[in-house]
Amino acid sequence: MIIENDGVDASSSTAFLSRMLQFGDSMFPIGAFAFSSGLESAIQAGVVTNAATLRAFARTALEQAARGDCIALIAAHRAATAGDVEALARIDAQAYARKLSDEARTMSVRIGKKFTEMGVEVVGAPLLRTWRECIEKSVTPGCYPIALAINFAVQDLPASQAFVVHQYGVATTILGAALRLMKVSHIETQKILYELTGQTAGMYETAAAARLSDMAGFAPLTDILAAIHTRAHVRLFMS
Repeated sequence: MIIENDGVDASSSTAFLSRMLQFGDSMFPIGAFAFSSGLESAIQAGVVTNAATLRAFARTALEQAARGDCIALIAAHRAATAGDVEALARIDAQAYARKLSDEARTMSVRIGKKFTEMGVEVVGAPLLRTWRECIEKSVTPGCYPIALAINFAVQDLPASQAFVVHQYGVATTILGAALRLMKVSHIETQKILYELTGQTAGMYETAAAARLSDMAGFAPLTDILAAIHTRAHVRLFMS
């Protein structure tokens, strides 16, 4: 985990950690459990068959997120800190445009809207209310990484912690779905999660140094699996 709070007192650090855990909890009510991030199709197509291939699939998803959504997240955190709503809308539009499948877009905007609504109710910051209005009026799509960035920025939580929460969410969404879709144990998924979260610091450094124009999501197999899932006759998850 990346810590940027060395200069604050212990009580502030505790509050930072507590809120990071709250908004990063897999049980936070934004509907993430309804999505598998492409894993369902990957299993049906034989791409993921065991713990080893599941680990590779989850690692690839994290790397793609670090090169895509997380670059937007960090840029949005800077814009939110400055209170620049127009910049946030531009960043949001670029994040949305880089999602090629309907399911990926649906997942991001549905979770993003719910996360924003929860932020308004729990945190209540003016910028969150403004962002909710922008989503409701269709001024902006309202992608999840942007909502997460705004939520953390208004609480004075650093971008690095928002990054950690985002990546943890990507991993737990896939691994949680795996427990319901394939023969894999809780021990195996926890070992995978432990291994992957250990790579977060390096991914953050790369994303933080990137420009918004560097955001990319080249993943042909993922896009093909998403297209297959859209037409699947039997589906447990929405993506």
